[in-house]
Parts: sequence; structure tokens; C-alpha cells
Amino acid sequence: MLQRIQSLFLAIVGISMGIFVVLPIWNKTATDQSQTVVLNALRLVHKQGITESITPVWYIAVLAVVVAGVAFFALFQYKNRLLQSGVCALNSILMTVLMALVMYFVFGKAQDFFDPTLQGHFDFGFYALVTALLSNVLANRFIRRDEKFVRAQDRMR
Repeated sequence: MLQRIQSLFLAIVGISMGIFVVLPIWNKTATDQSQTVVLNALRLVHKQGITESITPVWYIAVLAVVVAGVAFFALFQYKNRLLQSGVCALNSILMTVLMALVMYFVFGKAQDFFDPTLQGHFDFGFYALVTALLSNVLANRFIRRDEKFVRAQDRMR
């Protein structure tokens, strides 16, 4: 049923992925304010004065939309808890790949644009991804708990 706690967590996953796509994930600004690097779900932008270097990373946004779609699909599979649990496990794998891509672009590409000793900082988009990951784990836990409860009730009949 849709009023279960795992439904709330799955909805949080979908909403968090929408926030992840819209908001910046990471940025870094030089101490003299002459250069900035911003990573969002669509592109990595290095701005130096009036020139901009744009690296498209649209596949991060596509993967985030797929994760949100899978979460909403799992949300409506409440009648088949085993399928719902499997879909949540698939979503965990997809979000792990998404997190790995974000880390690759932050620490592999963007960090080295200027002054590698200067650290950037993560923005709300990154924290939306972390929230989605944790919500998906909690949803899967509650789905499994419900399935265990139903099986225990079936044994008593």
C-alpha cells in the first residue's frame, strides 16, 4: 500500500534525484576570484575571466532521471514486495555508479583545473544524492521487514 513508510522513502529518492539534476553538485573558486569551477548534472564549467571551458556530463543527468524513474516504478510495486526489493537493489547499484561518476569528475577532473591544494566544496545537489542513497537503503530495509512479517503471518495460518 502507498501509505507504508517505504513509500515515503521511495518518494524521497525520486524527489532527491530531481533536486540533484537541478542544483549544482560541487564548486571551487580561486582565492583571487579570477577562476571558478562548477559541476552540475549537465556540465562541468571552468570559468577563467571571460572565457569558459565547458565539459558536457549529461549522462550524469540521464542516470539520475533513470534512478528517479526506477524509484517511482518501485513505489507502485507495493503488491509484489520481492520485485520491489529487487528494484530497490538495482537502484542502489545505479546510485553507486552515479556517486562514482560524481567523485571521478570532482577529484579526477575538476580538482586539477587550478591550484590543486585549494579544496572545493560540495553543494546541495551532492547532498540530495546522499539523501537519495540513504532513503533507498531505508526503503529496502522496510520492504524486507514487511516481507518477513507477512511470511511469519502465513506460517501461523
